[in-house]
Amino acid sequence: MANNKKCGCGSSKGFTLIELLVVIAIIGILATIVLVSLNSARSKARDTQRVADLRQIQTAMEMYYDSHGAYPAGTYDEAMGLVVADKFLPSVPRDPTNTGSYVYTYDLCTDGLDYTLRAVLENGGTAPTTGPLVTDIDSGACGTATLCEDPTYCLEP
Repeated sequence: MANNKKCGCGSSKGFTLIELLVVIAIIGILATIVLVSLNSARSKARDTQRVADLRQIQTAMEMYYDSHGAYPAGTYDEAMGLVVADKFLPSVPRDPTNTGSYVYTYDLCTDGLDYTLRAVLENGGTAPTTGPLVTDIDSGACGTATLCEDPTYCLEP
């Protein structure tokens, strides 16, 4: 009796090159979409951190004011150094990017009773608008023009 088993030699049960290329292209497109949305989420998270930092600084500045009767003088680094020295802040807050492109700024009025804190946001000024937020102002607490237009987030006492 003859052996009639089929060897399957004429049929192929794999993927063609075209099918593999289509699958790789689809995976590439999906990966690009995910990375773009992830970068957007990261920049929003950095903006949220900036707002939180300024509010933390504002609280520390009020404690400094209660202790000394005036806000600290000097540049941002000098003023924050005084606030940190009095242990109202654990360390000087820095921008989350740490690149120098985005920095926190501090301006003290000549009377020592008012100041403006500023941070530039990455998402075009879409920070939360609750609390003592100052945006698009023509004159700040010091009565001088301040740079507080979108995308800058500003706080004053």
